[in-house]
Amino acid sequence: MSHELRTALKCLIIEACDKDCPPESIGDDDLLFGPEAPLQLDSLDALQISMAIKKTYGLRLPDSKETRRILSSVANLADHLAAWQAGRG
Repeated sequence: MSHELRTALKCLIIEACDKDCPPESIGDDDLLFGPEAPLQLDSLDALQISMAIKKTYGLRLPDSKETRRILSSVANLADHLAAWQAGRG
């Protein structure tokens, strides 16, 4: 998985959720949501991230359990996005 994609996604998350932290402070496998997550993102943040992903990459994330799994970490999001992009080509 490309390091560049993961870094780009971290920047996108920070910008979409208006967080003040460097991208490298987010681990690829860190939980993004919930009280034990470093960023402690919530459902509004999930919506902001989904909209930013759609705008930046063209990938629409429906509101579902699968989307919650995809958005659970940067690694999961990067894997899903890369697989989606590969399937389009």
